[in-house]
Amino acid sequence: MRHATDADLDRVEGLLQKIRTFDALVERKRGVFYLKSKAFLHFHEDPAGMFADVRSGDDFVRLAANSAAEWKAILAKVRAAALSAKT
Repeated sequence: MRHATDADLDRVEGLLQKIRTFDALVERKRGVFYLKSKAFLHFHEDPAGMFADVRSGDDFVRLAANSAAEWKAILAKVRAAALSAKT
């Protein structure tokens, strides 16, 4: 599994646009988001498709990012983390 290239990220640009709406996140490089000072979310691609690694505590959880339902699950995790960062 390799880090997503710009061409790979083009396939999930709609998801990236939604993630960018969360003020608590900073996109330091296309598709690589930080929450406060910690890496929070980035993407990988392999023959099985696109995957998002989302920080959960000290580790990352890998979530598939190939369908609308999978995007929704990723956005739910991002939303929860962004809201908890504000408190």
